[in-house]
Amino acid sequence: MVTAVMHAPLRALDPVISTAYILRNYGYMVYDTLLARDVDGAVRPQMAEWTVSDDGKTYTFTLRDNLKWHDGTPVTAEDAVASIGRWSKADKLGQVMASLLTETKVVDAKSFTMTFSDPSEVVLTALSKPSGVPPFILPKAVAETPLGQPIASTIGSGPFRFVAAEYKPGVQAVFEKNADYVPRAEPPNGLAGGKTVKVDKVVWTTMPDSMTAVNALLSGEIDFLEQMPHDLLPLVEGNPDLEMAVYKKQGNQNLARLNFVQPPFDNPKIRKAALLALGQQPLLDAQVGAGSSYGQTCPAVFGCGSLYASDYGADESVTPQPEAAKKLLAEAGYDGKPILLMHATDLLNLAPMGPVFAQQLRDAGFKVEMVSMDWASVVARRTSRAPVAQGGWNVFSTTNVLPDVGDPLGFIGVAAGGDSAWFGWPSVPEIEAARARLARTGDAEEAKAIGREIHKLTIDNVVMIPMGEFYNVTVKSKKLGGQLDAEAPVFWNITKAE
Repeated sequence: MVTAVMHAPLRALDPVISTAYILRNYGYMVYDTLLARDVDGAVRPQMAEWTVSDDGKTYTFTLRDNLKWHDGTPVTAEDAVASIGRWSKADKLGQVMASLLTETKVVDAKSFTMTFSDPSEVVLTALSKPSGVPPFILPKAVAETPLGQPIASTIGSGPFRFVAAEYKPGVQAVFEKNADYVPRAEPPNGLAGGKTVKVDKVVWTTMPDSMTAVNALLSGEIDFLEQMPHDLLPLVEGNPDLEMAVYKKQGNQNLARLNFVQPPFDNPKIRKAALLALGQQPLLDAQVGAGSSYGQTCPAVFGCGSLYASDYGADESVTPQPEAAKKLLAEAGYDGKPILLMHATDLLNLAPMGPVFAQQLRDAGFKVEMVSMDWASVVARRTSRAPVAQGGWNVFSTTNVLPDVGDPLGFIGVAAGGDSAWFGWPSVPEIEAARARLARTGDAEEAKAIGREIHKLTIDNVVMIPMGEFYNVTVKSKKLGGQLDAEAPVFWNITKAE
């Protein structure tokens, strides 16, 4: 048995309706995906193989043999089609894919086709999406649950079964090896290849206090701590019983998000003032420590290591410029009304954000009301489009893993379709037109140019504010082996020595 403390408690069981990473991690335990990406980012078959028509418009997917739900019934093409339909309504990349889709047709129990208006590989990119909201395959009856209604079932076809009888929301989640799961024959490679479970059970337990979790690790009470507080690393460095690991694919981008539909950030000048007010290094110092190698400033909307990396706007987004921000606020006629900043206190990487952001905004002339709450409350409140006095908000901050920010089609932080956009609801038609062109192009150089155009439009309109990049440190017992270098912490292939 492996006992793990994850970065957040598991409080819900629908992996499609939220971008919370703990739900993504849960999804990889219980469900499976049609396609997956290997360690180099190449798309590989997982539940299904595919072929493409000569005109590049029709993809035929065929499920592999021996796929079964946890209740013993076979996985069918109808399950896959229903799951894709529900997922594509929720996910930004799925929405782009759906906008090009002209027909989905079940051929037989194991195969289905997807036909598009233009030749495009977006379906492969979408169905292999590794993070954010991956396109997990659910039973048809479950996938037909309306998107606004959380699913009640925990039956998947993945390598682990969820033990519902031992689930304590926010406290404990238990997964047992699915003895009926038949892995692919290929060796594991990133999130692709064979998902072979080598332990009988995995328990996620919650320890809100970081020091309690570290002491539990030191005493052998737990085996795995997904995110070690950077300031506590000296307590485990050099310990012969523990291993420290950094998984680059799980690196994070910080960002700030403004509410476009409520004053004052409905005013472009006041949004630009916020961009100038916020600076990256003070936040990174609070997260990972001054001078730490685990953090770096980065002006790139799509991440400094991405295909679409750009330094446009670096002079505005990296170093705080309070005096320039004050000037803009005066020009915009800011009335001094407090802005409400939501501050999540219970997640390791988010807790330092609020006080840093609040002080930087105050230094620039904003009046700030910082409301501290747990992350679940932030997630709930950020859905409100109401005025602040009626439960709304003006600004919140969060982190996204670098694989999620590296794709202009899938990154929720740049989608700018108004009501269909991520919380904050920016409406920038030029961004949506550029994303549509990107979905259709097959030319790599044109794709880079479009991506950089979207970066510029994102900064100019302050759709999101990039706030630097950092890496978490996973600390685990040396009894554990085999953890894969992947976009999410997965527990297949992990071994535990007695």
